[in-house]
Amino acid sequence: MAYGCLDEVSAGKDTTTGHWEIAGAPLTEPFSVFESFPADLVAELESVAGVTFLGNYAQSGTVILEELGAKHCETGSPILYTSADSVLQIAAHEGIIPLSDLYKICKKCRFIADRERIGRVIARPFIGDAESGFQRTANRKDFSLVPPETVLDALTGAGFPVIGVGKISDIFAGKGITGSHPTKSNADGMDAIGTLWDSIDEGLIFANLVDFDMLYGHRRDPEGYANCLAEFDAWWLEFFPRIGGADFAMITADHGNDPTWPGTDHTRERVPLLAKGPGLDGSLGNRDSFSDIAASLADFFGLDRWPCGKSVFVGND
Repeated sequence: MAYGCLDEVSAGKDTTTGHWEIAGAPLTEPFSVFESFPADLVAELESVAGVTFLGNYAQSGTVILEELGAKHCETGSPILYTSADSVLQIAAHEGIIPLSDLYKICKKCRFIADRERIGRVIARPFIGDAESGFQRTANRKDFSLVPPETVLDALTGAGFPVIGVGKISDIFAGKGITGSHPTKSNADGMDAIGTLWDSIDEGLIFANLVDFDMLYGHRRDPEGYANCLAEFDAWWLEFFPRIGGADFAMITADHGNDPTWPGTDHTRERVPLLAKGPGLDGSLGNRDSFSDIAASLADFFGLDRWPCGKSVFVGND
């Protein structure tokens, strides 16, 4: 087992930016970020989507429901909000705006978000009532910008399956993905990884376990985060012996989200890298880019050398 850490070179610390750099497409120009969306942009979004929005300010996803959930239920108007990341989020009660309609609204807004360089349009469905409280459901869906060429495209172009687990397909707008297994929790994602590992002979399984970030990082819950890590560790101890001598597995993150840090936003910091693969052992050092993962995948699968990043199979300086 080898270990190290990765620095991010991209301009940004959001989910899309981190995943794209992991896949070998670092961003030199950051996505657009808003405290609130300009009035003319909101008017255009409303016209295209055929709705009138509530909100339009930066807020935590749980707090926004406390502030505007009841009004949404009274008016039927979806809630528009953002955060410190490049996101346009639209929340709606599943009993008022059906999921299929919420997804259609987000798809229509995605075309305008492309022009504005907004990384993701996110559907944020919820349930509950003002008396007992509102709760977000697991039916979230991300609508992302289409990424540039990544190692995922190179793998599929070479005939290898690339299977996304969790929101991977959403993050890459389906580009370079041959199969997708959306999940509702870390446990669901870990089960999917295990099932897929036993069912395919070659290719890449690319998984995102969202509970660390969504349930504990943003909510600044250190105890919950620690318990979540312990649950993953227990699963990893069971899964680890199933990785054969000719297999290659990596564990990392797309950004930081320190549950002890002030605020609710992602934290820009080094991310861990654990790797098991042929000839890998000991320290991999502090590496210069998340794109080292893309370079390592290209190396492992026998593709042309990836134009950025450095493969873990060629050693360290």
